[in-house]
Amino acid sequence: MTGLAAAALMFSAGAGAERVQVDANLPVYSEVSGVSGSLSSMGSDTLNNLMTLWAEEFNSFYPNVNIQIQGAGSSTAPTALTEGTANFGPMSRAMRDSEIAAFEAAHGYPPTLVRVAIDTLAVFVNRDNPIEGLTLEQVDAIFSSTRRCGGPQDITRWGQVGLGGAWQNRDFTLYSRNAVSGTYGYFRQHALCDGDFKNSINEQPGSASVVQGVSESINGIGYSGMGYATSGVRAIKLGREEGRLFEPNAENAVSGDYPLARFLYLYVNKHPERDLAPREKEFLRLVLSQQGQEVTVRDGFLPLPESLAKQERQRLGIE
Repeated sequence: MTGLAAAALMFSAGAGAERVQVDANLPVYSEVSGVSGSLSSMGSDTLNNLMTLWAEEFNSFYPNVNIQIQGAGSSTAPTALTEGTANFGPMSRAMRDSEIAAFEAAHGYPPTLVRVAIDTLAVFVNRDNPIEGLTLEQVDAIFSSTRRCGGPQDITRWGQVGLGGAWQNRDFTLYSRNAVSGTYGYFRQHALCDGDFKNSINEQPGSASVVQGVSESINGIGYSGMGYATSGVRAIKLGREEGRLFEPNAENAVSGDYPLARFLYLYVNKHPERDLAPREKEFLRLVLSQQGQEVTVRDGFLPLPESLAKQERQRLGIE
């Protein structure tokens, strides 16, 4: 993933996700005057809780700013930004060309993308499932009807991926996000090699629902952001080839060894020749600060290093 190499410097000592440290070089946020009004956010379910926590942190500095957060899926963000019904459009994928074109047709310039966190997209199984890990080719053959990643045959039983005993003839109960989700699109592109999901998947409206389904089904398997992990599920190792499987942790995400790591984004309507409104500017300044990235870690995601956060602040004109 472009840009993750810079983040690798933060984790080169081998810290796992549970020991992630926020970059001490990130600026410490301090309150300014003249911030008031309302803010609204519409978009990614993956980012919904993180946006809520950032809003709470922002309100600790500016208690009179009213913030509304809605997380109906990444595909709702471009329309909300284009129509002016939201200040921020959190997305777990980058906007499509058609979404950018629609915004540009309405405003005369493109939306501004801001990288705000790093996520490991995990494949979860029930906590009682003994499977150690899977290759992406196997994941594709389990979830897709097209097997574009090269799998020689459809995989419909746990015994086909190495489990024996009572597991050998157990089939899969597949849990997935729905098509409006950026996580759905990312998984389809990177884990299914742009293939098609099987008709047997159980589509869920949110990541928490996917994880809950897997936790309640002994045969369950599903995917979501690592931040949604619970005690009822286990995130398995993944890899591009047999014998080289990697845990979904910080070190493996930023090194590129873990194959499903991604940036998370906030989109904002910023005129190229004008400053952001103070409330939008300060919210983003907080997100890209030490306090904001500490919230990121608290919610189970990986923080941006200062080298990347500084690039985002400079592009926004808030450095």
